[in-house]
Amino acid sequence: MIFKRTQRVRRTVTITKQIRDGILTYCKMNHPNEGILILRGKYKKGQVLVDGLVIPPFSHTGPTFAGFPHSFLPLDASYVGTVHSHPSGVAKPSVTDLHNFFGFVSIIVQSPYDDNDVFAYDRDGNLLEITISLD
Repeated sequence: MIFKRTQRVRRTVTITKQIRDGILTYCKMNHPNEGILILRGKYKKGQVLVDGLVIPPFSHTGPTFAGFPHSFLPLDASYVGTVHSHPSGVAKPSVTDLHNFFGFVSIIVQSPYDDNDVFAYDRDGNLLEITISLD
């Protein structure tokens, strides 16, 4: 049997300006604690399109953690990942972030939560390209 090596699709992330602004506002409101949201959208051929946000039920946050029990989420195929803040000002994903990866993308927002403080990662911790659309 011959196995064909498939080329890995380069994943990119597109979010609307309105969604980015909503994420930044949510992070500022929760500071000095981390904030966490679920990203809604579509995934097609490596392209993650984020067009909505969901506040996860029964989420718990503190200065160094944010999470939620996945068992309370209604089944919804539009969940494409999560976004959470790092009040420490460092946007690199922690080992805990990678072990609790949910969906196709994890967006981390570092303090002080400005337009250029938003970073996206895949489940291996690789930085992904983010595009902000005006739609």
